[in-house]
Amino acid sequence: MDWAKATEEVNEYGCAALGPVLAPADCREIAELYDDVARFRSTIDMARYRFGSGQYRYFARPFPETVERLRTAFYPHLLPIARDWAAKLGRPAPWPDTLEEWLDQCHRAGQVKPTPILLRYQAGDWNALHRDLYGDLVFPLQIVIGLDEPEVDHTGGEFLLVEQRPRAQSRGTSTLLRQGHGLLFTTSERPVRSARGWSAAPVRHGVSVVRSGIRRTLGLVFHDAA
Repeated sequence: MDWAKATEEVNEYGCAALGPVLAPADCREIAELYDDVARFRSTIDMARYRFGSGQYRYFARPFPETVERLRTAFYPHLLPIARDWAAKLGRPAPWPDTLEEWLDQCHRAGQVKPTPILLRYQAGDWNALHRDLYGDLVFPLQIVIGLDEPEVDHTGGEFLLVEQRPRAQSRGTSTLLRQGHGLLFTTSERPVRSARGWSAAPVRHGVSVVRSGIRRTLGLVFHDAA
């Protein structure tokens, strides 16, 4: 992956296309896990909580090997971006060099629930704009990977990112996730230049209405939940 380009894009837009991450066979294998309820710690009905419409499930430990390897492999590439953002905003950068150390830190703070997510949307489903904050300890970047092919397995269902610009109108970004492709995006906010240096711009993400078919994605969050 071209991490220099990805860093430039996420700094500019709050999200960055990573290109192909998983082969189609890997995508199908992960997507088919959805009905194996024993692999998950929790199932969320989005309509019940007014999060939108659709359903997602949090993986339980131990994770599927592919999910475990992806999180571990991505973390070192995201860490320099996270530390750079903290420096620009004049904030602490509590993230150690390895994901294992960081998750240990989360667990000591009472954030022990695993957060890798398998999401499933069917025709008419959507996800309201939100931020994935599960406790006081937050990693500022996360990744979503498309498991189905748009215009083949589903229509609609674009990934949405809305950034509240300082003293300006909000800015939106729409991305159609191809099968196996990853998208890097900010968890809750990102630094933007202002007249006084750097300011934190709040960012929320969601999913537009799925018009037909089924849309499944794998979400990789890099902090655990309380």
